[in-house]
Amino acid sequence: MESNLPSDEVADQHNGVFHEDDEDAFILEEIGDSLDGQPKKGIMFDSEDDAVRFYKGYAKTKGFGVVRRTARHGDDRKLNYFTLACSRQGKAQYSSKNSYNPNPLTRMQCPAKVNFACRGEKFCITSVTLDHNHPTSPSKSRFLRSHKKLDLHAKRMLELNDQAGIRMNKNFGSLVMEAGGYEQLEFGEKECRNYLQEKRRLKLGAGDAHAVYQYFLHMQSKDPDFFHVMDVVEDGRLRNVFWADARSRATYEPYWDVITFDTTYLTNKYSMPFAPFVGVNHHGESVLLGCGLLSNEDTETFIWLFKSWLCCMSNKAPNAIITDQCKAMQNAIEEVFPQARHRWCIWHIMKKILEKLSGYEKYENIKYTMSNAVYDSLTKHDFDEAWLKMIKKYELHDNEWLASLYGNKYRWVPAYVKDTFWAGMSSRQRSESVNAFFDGYVNARTTLKQFVEQYENALRDKVEKENKADSKSFQEVIPCITHYDFERQFQETYTNAKFKEFQEQLRGKIYCYPTQVNKEGSLFTFRVREDRKIFFEGEDGEIKDKRIISEFTVLFDQGECDVQCACRLFEFRGILCSHILSVLALMEITEVPSRYILQRWRKDFKRKHTFIKCSYDDMLNTPLVQRYDNLCKHSREVAENGAESDALYALVMDGLGQLQIKIDAHRASQEVQEEDQTKKHEETMSNKEKIGNTLCEGYEAQSACFFPNEFQVLQTNEPATLIQINSYIDILQGKKDVLDLLSATLND
Repeated sequence: MESNLPSDEVADQHNGVFHEDDEDAFILEEIGDSLDGQPKKGIMFDSEDDAVRFYKGYAKTKGFGVVRRTARHGDDRKLNYFTLACSRQGKAQYSSKNSYNPNPLTRMQCPAKVNFACRGEKFCITSVTLDHNHPTSPSKSRFLRSHKKLDLHAKRMLELNDQAGIRMNKNFGSLVMEAGGYEQLEFGEKECRNYLQEKRRLKLGAGDAHAVYQYFLHMQSKDPDFFHVMDVVEDGRLRNVFWADARSRATYEPYWDVITFDTTYLTNKYSMPFAPFVGVNHHGESVLLGCGLLSNEDTETFIWLFKSWLCCMSNKAPNAIITDQCKAMQNAIEEVFPQARHRWCIWHIMKKILEKLSGYEKYENIKYTMSNAVYDSLTKHDFDEAWLKMIKKYELHDNEWLASLYGNKYRWVPAYVKDTFWAGMSSRQRSESVNAFFDGYVNARTTLKQFVEQYENALRDKVEKENKADSKSFQEVIPCITHYDFERQFQETYTNAKFKEFQEQLRGKIYCYPTQVNKEGSLFTFRVREDRKIFFEGEDGEIKDKRIISEFTVLFDQGECDVQCACRLFEFRGILCSHILSVLALMEITEVPSRYILQRWRKDFKRKHTFIKCSYDDMLNTPLVQRYDNLCKHSREVAENGAESDALYALVMDGLGQLQIKIDAHRASQEVQEEDQTKKHEETMSNKEKIGNTLCEGYEAQSACFFPNEFQVLQTNEPATLIQINSYIDILQGKKDVLDLLSATLND
């Protein structure tokens, strides 16, 4: 055996391995000599690619995947040896941290493999192991990564459909239908998605500023409510841009109370400051309220953007704004939105724990303790006490990040901000939703012009989702889980998504135990004990969970049916909490006042933005496209009729043949006409040239027959008046020799 082969490549001959005893002992074969396509010792290949292609073809017919296992190069970096093995080779490694939810494993130490060695300019199989220690299935080969590939036709179709704004699932579906089924494709939807992600670009390309400006002008010509602002520097370069379509502007009217402004999405991924303004609709879904692309993230730029957006929204500032931690953004908000409550996105803060605290020995314990202090503190006092205890216990006094967070606790800690309505936009799901708003439409390689166009596609997709949610809320009813009349009240008025949130609090009522502790006139004071589960650090340093009893004070005015809970969930999210519901049930309240049924969550309220279409497809609706679409429409109708029977099919095919003959004849006649017109044009130009030459000769040789001085007084850059035209005629009529010269030239 060759000395450069690793020892673990040797296998027993009884297991289907052929050993190389002597290089001269090889029986050199061509690929075609292997009648069954099975790898055999001694088969020669012209190149590495041919060798890989051969073994992958064999693997596909047998139903297993292929991976490259080992490779060796010489001093000249030329490939001398490599191994292709079954994709289930190697030892399984458990990567999941949750032993109760392990990740699936594929590796089974399968011995199947083929070794290739370089022989001159070719590659030769030196040893083969054919047996597998697991079942194989040829019908499932198309699902294995090594057998997936996109052909040129598929790539082109994906690109064209993507440019047309066709969603990925429909784009892939068209390829499936064209191929005749999934099993006829050598790729899946994931491969298509990955390919398109590689093809898109997000950068300011040459000519993009002008293209975007023209695009905006077209949008505004179609819809006067389309708003855009472009910040251009002195040399003409585009620095910042903001735009909002008519639907986004109308959407702000019912959802103006809370917005989130997040520049971290494309900044983190692609170093491109993309700045969307996002609100939340009556289903709790993200809605776009305009967006910008920025050259940088300083205070001046944010002030420009916020003022542009405020002008777009008729100078109606929001009540509350959620952003990430950014001093420049904070300064701009204080100047442009001085009355708005500004808070930091808690999701962004908690996500930085790993980066800021992972160097500590007890990182896991610190993480859980900090999370408990943030999320489980019911009051400001509870948070302060838990936070200071954490700092002392883990000796974190010198950590500047934690010190800064504590100094700005009123900007992000739930206990400090829950007195303001945030419409549920403080949750992790909201940030992820903002970040995913444009996923599938843009990425790092999309040009600015493409981005603005894909913005419409992304917005249209969100509008369709809102329409579907509206339809479901009207067509479907979520059953009540209790016999309480006030549950049915919310069922009839709230959208399905928000009614589910209400039911979640209603389920939590079973853990709540209200007790009346005071009564002054019609004002009742209740203490509600809630059975909760929290995580904590045990004495052994391990993270454990335990049940605790939390107490909440609920005030209830029986006369006004006014209720308030210390947890402030209603003020924070607009949903009555389980503590209040337990008191309402205890007091036998059958119907809650209308002030506790927020209009922004209602399904029976007509909103202006739902009547505004979000489509600018007519941009591409040129006469050519209109004719094509119309022909396709009628062609489909003819095809449907022709497919009903053989006789109709033959009739349609005969008609199409005759139509094609007429089209060809028409094109031929058009070509003849174009040739005739070309000849006439050439003759006319030739005559003009003769006239010019003759006049020039006459002017030079016979100055007496042409008097240019008489025309000087009539020379002007303005359109000729009637008086001037008559003057020209009078002059020419007095010059009979000039007219004779012109006539003679034309007759020639």
